[in-house]
Amino acid sequence: MENKTMKSTILRAMTRDGSARVLVINSTAMVNDMIKLHKTSPTATAALGRTVTAASMVGTMLPENGDTVTFSFTGDGEAGKIIAVADYFGNVKGYIQNPLVNPQKKSNGKLDVGAAVGRGSLSVIKDVGGKEPQIGTVELVSGEIAEDIASYFATSEQIPTLLSLGVRVDKDYTCLAAGGILVQVLPFPDDATVSLIERNAADVTNVSHLIELGKDNKDLLDIIMRDIPCDIFDTIEVEYKCDCSRERMRKKIKSLGKGEILSMLSEQEKEGKARELTAVCRFCSTEYTFTESDLI
Repeated sequence: MENKTMKSTILRAMTRDGSARVLVINSTAMVNDMIKLHKTSPTATAALGRTVTAASMVGTMLPENGDTVTFSFTGDGEAGKIIAVADYFGNVKGYIQNPLVNPQKKSNGKLDVGAAVGRGSLSVIKDVGGKEPQIGTVELVSGEIAEDIASYFATSEQIPTLLSLGVRVDKDYTCLAAGGILVQVLPFPDDATVSLIERNAADVTNVSHLIELGKDNKDLLDIIMRDIPCDIFDTIEVEYKCDCSRERMRKKIKSLGKGEILSMLSEQEKEGKARELTAVCRFCSTEYTFTESDLI
């Protein structure tokens, strides 16, 4: 098994006959970095971990440097909002509204991510250089993340997609193993290749367990592509990476307008606090403090 301190990596490949593209990720390190920032419960780790894992893979399929993709889950479960944003390089940041959500486990002993998420919708926002971002929204199928994202691709983009995601949480609440496999069928595929992919899908339903057993990205590729000739393009390093900055946060506060800012500063003063405002990045918990002169 890859050591927890090692980088997360994505392997990208395609079937030799051009029927499908394949991405495999070991996101263990990425998810552990996420846990350190958000102090997530086991179920919250599984929910947000699956989301950032999927977003990272999809990010590497964006057309150009500077493009981003956002997965936004809005369910009626106790997890609240779940968001992951990935860039062209597969680097990703994420947020879960209730990082302590931890419903009772399923009867089979597995974490009940579906219960934490609840019923609702998934919105996928692609900012790919146009004036307006491309937005697609679908109803949640199960709240288990993978099925919902696969449903989005099938419904909104008409791309048949196999997506297996897994996050295994250790007794100390760290991530023992995390990863995913994404297979997308391309136009005019060979029916025999598609049938083999469907057959092999049953062998990757528990991807985090396979990673825990020591399977690397190439091993996982061999499982999902059993009896299917394919070519590996590359393996790239990805990480949990927030791109917030003091200047960006300052501009967000200034966008509230002078009147609102002065009112907030006065409220701080009434409460006996310093006449300054502190903003916290929801993706990495970094705090930025601004004085009146910074904002007015």
